Amino acid sequence: MIDKIAGSIADAMAGIRDGSTVLIGGFGTAGIPNELIDGLIAQGAKDLTVVNNNAGNGDAGLAALLKAGRVRKIICSFPRQADSHVFDELYRSGKLELELVPQGNLAERIRAAGAGIGAFFCPTGFGTQLSGDREVREINGKKYVLEFPIHGDVALIKAERGDRWGNLVYRKAARNFGPVMAMASKKTIATVHDIAELGTLDPESIVTPGIFVHHVVKIDRVATQAGGFKKAA
Repeated sequence: MIDKIAGSIADAMAGIRDGSTVLIGGFGTAGIPNELIDGLIAQGAKDLTVVNNNAGNGDAGLAALLKAGRVRKIICSFPRQADSHVFDELYRSGKLELELVPQGNLAERIRAAGAGIGAFFCPTGFGTQLSGDREVREINGKKYVLEFPIHGDVALIKAERGDRWGNLVYRKAARNFGPVMAMASKKTIATVHDIAELGTLDPESIVTPGIFVHHVVKIDRVATQAGGFKKAA
């Protein structure tokens, strides 16, 4: 019997090695798997390469992972914002390596990994420092830059509902990078708020099939606050 429901976050995080590339879902604070990030901190893996849309908000979640000194390099498209002080301090002091990738390129590089694509050409970034020294090719009169896939050793994502086979359904914008990250990683761990009985999820609503998911952990539903905003005194 296939049953991917993990007894705890600690059980799901077991086996993540030092030096791993970790793909972490989330767009700002929408869909960020904070519970799994806290679990990764507790698990102890270090010297990580983290791939995320941004570089953390405030002192919680991804910012807490950076602050704990577990991350060697971050690959993201939007590292600096109103409350990115943890990233700023680490990067300016030379303690954190940054690879800046345009947002569409980031999503496509992850998707390409899951689709088995060896490399692809993209026009975004041509003629800027972001293209580096990568190959440039002219196609139909337009210049394109060679981009390579981003593969993950593990993906940490947040979904809304799941079943014991690992099928996942997301909630609105919280879906963001989750589906492509699940496909691009050797191991995918997902949190859900509800565990559905097998066969009750509408097949047309399942975004991430269970074949891409290894562990599902049920978490409580907690209201979150948008990043960069503070409550009035």
